Amino acid sequence: MELTNRFTVPAPVEQAWTRLLDLPAIAPCLPGATLTGFDGDDFTGTVKVKLGPISLTYKGTGHIRERDEEAHRVVVEASGRETRGPGTATATITATLAADGDDTRVDVTTDLTVTGRPAQFGRGMLGDVSTRLLDQFADCLGNQLRPSAPPEEPAETESPGTTPAAVTPPSPETTAVPEEATPIDLLEVTGAQALARRAAGYALAFVAGALVATAIARLRRRAR
Repeated sequence: MELTNRFTVPAPVEQAWTRLLDLPAIAPCLPGATLTGFDGDDFTGTVKVKLGPISLTYKGTGHIRERDEEAHRVVVEASGRETRGPGTATATITATLAADGDDTRVDVTTDLTVTGRPAQFGRGMLGDVSTRLLDQFADCLGNQLRPSAPPEEPAETESPGTTPAAVTPPSPETTAVPEEATPIDLLEVTGAQALARRAAGYALAFVAGALVATAIARLRRRAR
């Protein structure tokens, strides 16, 4: 299925383009995703998804298939498989950036194929999920690109004639361990959880009514 989305980030197109291709920088903005490795145009990662009480983890790979600097167009191919199930997901994502005043408009087209339990969601619901997740991504990316306030200068506390405090040498560099992302709860994202609870309430009321009606019918039969 093909999904189309659009969002805007508060930055010039060149700045947004550079940041969008910086995978380690934007990885924390991808809901449920954890970047586990990257090498040039290739990357690996995991995506965690929840369907109510059911948790799914997809482990997969991706590749930047096309990168057009002049047109600000990038095409990414990604695929993943459930670590404890038969479900799969493949996607070809095309993003095109264009100047929109002082901001940047991003048009995204996703050719998505899903098998397994998430496939129970129809095109409409998957489109809703895609829109909401991209909104979250755009908010996070926008916060990264907004200029930060200049740091305040520390107040001078040393009096004349005092010896400056010793400077602690920097510690050796350590290998950063990627922080596990919070799973995407598809039912919560789409509001289906509230709908399911409402439907369950209606079902319970119907069952209760049916039981009462059956009991009354039996009492009438006995009275005859």
